[in-house]
Amino acid sequence: MDQLPDIAPFQRRLDELDAQMAEPSFYANARRAADVTREQQRTRALVDDYRDYEQVGRELDEHRALLKDVRADADLRALAELELPELEARRVALHEQVLRAMIPPEPSDSRNTVMEIRAGAGGDEASLFAAELYRMFVRYAEGRGWKVQPMSSSGSDRGGFKEVIFLITGTDVYKRLKYESGVHRVQRIPVTEANGRIHTSTVTVAVLPEAEEVDIHIDPQELDITVQRASGPGGQGVNTTDSAVRIIHRPTGLIVFCADDRSQIKNKARAMAVLRSRLLKLKEDEERARYAAQRKTQIGTGDRSERIRTYNFPQNRVTDHRIGLTLYSLPQVMEGALDPLIEALQRAEFEEKLAELTGGPLPVRVRAGDED
Repeated sequence: MDQLPDIAPFQRRLDELDAQMAEPSFYANARRAADVTREQQRTRALVDDYRDYEQVGRELDEHRALLKDVRADADLRALAELELPELEARRVALHEQVLRAMIPPEPSDSRNTVMEIRAGAGGDEASLFAAELYRMFVRYAEGRGWKVQPMSSSGSDRGGFKEVIFLITGTDVYKRLKYESGVHRVQRIPVTEANGRIHTSTVTVAVLPEAEEVDIHIDPQELDITVQRASGPGGQGVNTTDSAVRIIHRPTGLIVFCADDRSQIKNKARAMAVLRSRLLKLKEDEERARYAAQRKTQIGTGDRSERIRTYNFPQNRVTDHRIGLTLYSLPQVMEGALDPLIEALQRAEFEEKLAELTGGPLPVRVRAGDED
């Protein structure tokens, strides 16, 4: 088994964190205290697991030596042979557990998530699929016990969405959903197609870590905020008052429009939340791009120009093109069964980060069914 990286830097960091937590003024800054405490707990668990890994290694050496010793008691040798597979499995599990813990967590992984789904190429069919993707993500969120809060939407004439924005709150939301950012392609026969031809349409999904006011400073002088009467369905309170809010962030050109609520105040708050999340994602993407300039392959970077996944209805398959994974369970996926895809993407990302951590070559993954 490959040797683990040196534990000394992590032990030194643990000592530093322990010293910080022992300072009398440690809890004066509650946010910093919480961050340091979480890091201390993670680092402590890593160091403890590393020690367990070493201890299991010593036990394995003792068991193997006993098996080779022809003079040893027969009952002891039999017991050592019986315990050997369990110790080997334990060491393999600890090896990966320690490696995973050595890879620094993404700062945004624990955040809630703002998702934006927009119809792309394909007209009505794209807007209908945008609505189906929205339903897919809502079902997935419900299955994990997360909460979904609609923030803004623009419907199409055929009942789909030109655009829908919503907030998902819960545990590790961004950690799991960040891989969904990109262009989703659908191939199927539209209900309006008389000749039975397969059409290809696209939908863009943006996944943004929810930003708090302390994360991103927005100068009010750099905002153009206008209010207007909402249009479309909405009844008495929505499209008869000036409740819709449109915000332009001049330095970046970002535009946010929110009109779902009949309250102008609530629409403005939601629009500002979306703007903060977009700015945070923009900042993170710029930092990640500088780091990733040396890498040939990226997983889950949110590059919205790439086709990340294809949903082929005639063949009952969904293919993730980033890792070449194909599943023939499209109906289940559309009902929110996304874990097989997400966990495969997490594994691929772990392998690439592991290669960087250990300085070894990128592992070879079997690319299964990378169909068009």
